[in-house]
Amino acid sequence: MITVKNVTKQFGKTQAVNDVSFTAQKGEIIGFLGPNGAGKTTTMRLILGLIRPTQGEVLVNRLDPLAHRMETLQHIGYLPENNPLYGEMKVREYLSFVAEIKGVSNEEDVSTVIGQVDISEKAQAKIEELSRGYRQRVGLAAALLGNPHILILDEPTSGLDPIEQEKIKNLIKKTAKNKIIIFSTHILSEVEDIATRLVIVSRGTVVYDGDKPKRKGGVEKLFKKLVV
Repeated sequence: MITVKNVTKQFGKTQAVNDVSFTAQKGEIIGFLGPNGAGKTTTMRLILGLIRPTQGEVLVNRLDPLAHRMETLQHIGYLPENNPLYGEMKVREYLSFVAEIKGVSNEEDVSTVIGQVDISEKAQAKIEELSRGYRQRVGLAAALLGNPHILILDEPTSGLDPIEQEKIKNLIKKTAKNKIIIFSTHILSEVEDIATRLVIVSRGTVVYDGDKPKRKGGVEKLFKKLVV
């Protein structure tokens, strides 16, 4: 379970997050929406324990992700927007390296995630030689190592062509069982396809937290009503 309670984060005079509160439960796929600069990435970084809130409380499984950093990170898989990878390494080599850092050194686990994200044919290719879509899948494979029950995905389909977007969406849906997934995106149609719940932020504040509209195009209409 994730709890974000009355959280504010300031960087100097800039208030990136303003009194944000929401919870996330196992089995939920939360579409985390908002325009650029709305506070989405900052909120994700607060959950990960990468930065400290100015005010308020963040809990992951009832633990402070800063005070109990190593313990909470064992339960979280993270795909950042820019997906930093070591381009000179081969795919399996890189994933084995990440597995060792995570304490999941069993090569069977590496093979499992390679199969999950469908990159077996690229396992011996250098990462720098891969398309953006394949690199995103490598990043998702790294996030899945250790079978974390929380996945935080920041713009996982950004810059991908429609075919690659569909593959990433299907991967998210496949891995959703018994996990908490929070993903941010600017592609509202994919939120309609895979999210079970919406959290919309604008200017650092939650303006909607609830069910996804059932009608086709409902997410876009809701977003425009609250944000645009």
